[in-house]
Amino acid sequence: MKEANTDPTPQAKERPTEELAEPLPVEEAADLSQRIIDNIEQVIVGQHDVAEHTLTTLLAGGHLLLEDVPGVGKTMLARSLARSIDCSFKRVQFTPDLLPSDVTGVNVFNQKSREFEFQPGPVFGNVVLADEINRAPPKTQSALLEAMEERQVTIDGETHEVPEPFTVVATQNAVEQDRTYELPIAEVDRFMKKLSLGYPNPEQESEVLRRMVGEHPIRQLDAVANVSDVLRAQATITNVTVEKPIRDYVTRLANYTRDHSRLGVSPRGSIAVLRAAQARATLRGRDYVVPDDVKTEAETVLSHRVRSESGSMGGEHGRTVVRNALDSVPVE
Repeated sequence: MKEANTDPTPQAKERPTEELAEPLPVEEAADLSQRIIDNIEQVIVGQHDVAEHTLTTLLAGGHLLLEDVPGVGKTMLARSLARSIDCSFKRVQFTPDLLPSDVTGVNVFNQKSREFEFQPGPVFGNVVLADEINRAPPKTQSALLEAMEERQVTIDGETHEVPEPFTVVATQNAVEQDRTYELPIAEVDRFMKKLSLGYPNPEQESEVLRRMVGEHPIRQLDAVANVSDVLRAQATITNVTVEKPIRDYVTRLANYTRDHSRLGVSPRGSIAVLRAAQARATLRGRDYVVPDDVKTEAETVLSHRVRSESGSMGGEHGRTVVRNALDSVPVE
């Protein structure tokens, strides 16, 4: 898979307006989205909704947290997304001894030039897979915070931009709790969505086995889009109209979670559900958001940001609070 032609090392600066991508027509952005989803489904069986949520996360400029038992396809989903786009893909295997510099990069002294040179870490990719992120301690996990929020990394006082588009897909071990670390709340809040794949049903698992006879389908997956396509689709999404009643609806949903939990949805979460709804509208071929777009995205975007009285983040409590909000908060 070809690397994106992006130099991540220059000092960060404001991107000139003329460099902003030209938006695709909504119909073309919807067609592009469907091609990528169809491509992902050549590898990932029976997870159409997950494929859609994964793509809308990327197109909305967000990051994705996948939590599930081992072996259900979390890593393969991230690889399939990256393979479907001709972009740079970087993988970080999080372990207890991983250092922050192993993620962000480090300045190395060049004996010939007698100067320090920045050696970028794996965070400098278009799609970055943070595999089993909760196996590393919070200090190492926090190495992603600046990049996820500000699209840049600061090393020894010098700031380096990550390439665009940029999305982190993190997988989380949900079984071995005694051998993992809890993700900091600030990091959890930076993930636009949290998804689980679950076990396939018997028919789906049989289809997985059929596809695995011979060469793995991921090896035969060709790109159906490039970096420019994604950037233009992202520009399309930012131009999707969101009327005041929709904005007010999102605000009321967020306030409901704050009134019914120890910790509710942050303003970052409200922005995330609005961006995700814009991406969902584009996926459906519309240039405006309707309440159903918000309802489709709300649970995956908001649930993991809700903290119960016992102190746990997300989980069944978060999902229940968000579902109750969707049931009781009116669209006006």
